[in-house]
Amino acid sequence: MNNLGLAAGGARLRALGTAFMVLAAMSSLGRAADDYQLGPDSQRQADVPEGTVTQAKWTSKVFDGTERDYWVYVPKQYDKAKPACVMVFQDGGSYVDKSKDFRVPIVFDNLIHKQQMPVTIGIFINPGVIPPAKPEEKPRPNRSFEYDTPSPQYADFLLKEILPEVGKSYNLTKKPEERAICGISSGGICAWTVAWERPEAFRKVLSHVGSFTNIRGGHVYPSLIRKTERKPIRVFLQDGSGDLDNLHGNWPLANQEMASALKFAGYDYRFEYGDGGHNGKHGGSLLPDSLRWLWSDVPATPAAK
Repeated sequence: MNNLGLAAGGARLRALGTAFMVLAAMSSLGRAADDYQLGPDSQRQADVPEGTVTQAKWTSKVFDGTERDYWVYVPKQYDKAKPACVMVFQDGGSYVDKSKDFRVPIVFDNLIHKQQMPVTIGIFINPGVIPPAKPEEKPRPNRSFEYDTPSPQYADFLLKEILPEVGKSYNLTKKPEERAICGISSGGICAWTVAWERPEAFRKVLSHVGSFTNIRGGHVYPSLIRKTERKPIRVFLQDGSGDLDNLHGNWPLANQEMASALKFAGYDYRFEYGDGGHNGKHGGSLLPDSLRWLWSDVPATPAAK
């Protein structure tokens, strides 16, 4: 073989080697993306007192005629003589389920036991459904209307219906800095809307892959935040580069716009941006840390056992 042949052969080998390394790197990235794991604070610990979870149903007047399930978590340390902090969760069934991404009752048990968050009653609310008019029909979901609409209606639903109902059985705080609200996707923008509309009632927000896009006009929030006098809201945002991009907008860009606006306006905020998709993997893995940060300004004083 002449020198030209040797050179060409060497070039082909180098090209093949480079291609192999690129494919290997891409394969490694593919395995790493969205590969979030739950830590020990999301696992049941043998020495930690376990709170109770009860389920109920509610028919709303604010969202006229809608029906929904909701759950109430009460920690073992709850003392009826002391007002407990409150945290509300949209899409409550997914947050209260101890086998899924968030496992909130387990995380609450662990953090309250270690006094890394205050004694907090969790209220987990599913979106409403409109009952069918005929037996052969299915219920009509009301989720997008309730969650994606930038209006005070969902806050009114909580303040006029759910909190008074739960308050009949438990001593709930009325201090806004001791009330938090959380949601994923459309539930995330709903959580922000509640605090934005009623900061005198809710001042803590946790949003997982929040839908700050133009589903029902929620894309306006970054500009509103920049042009409105800062409200006393503490907010934790989570999103990932693999989140949605569709006719309503681009979720990663929308959440980055939210974070940028919050920074510009001087909010007390934290933004965790990873490589995850439109799911609860990243948010679930971060939940203990996000709760520690969110509640770090409220003393976790020991309660009666």
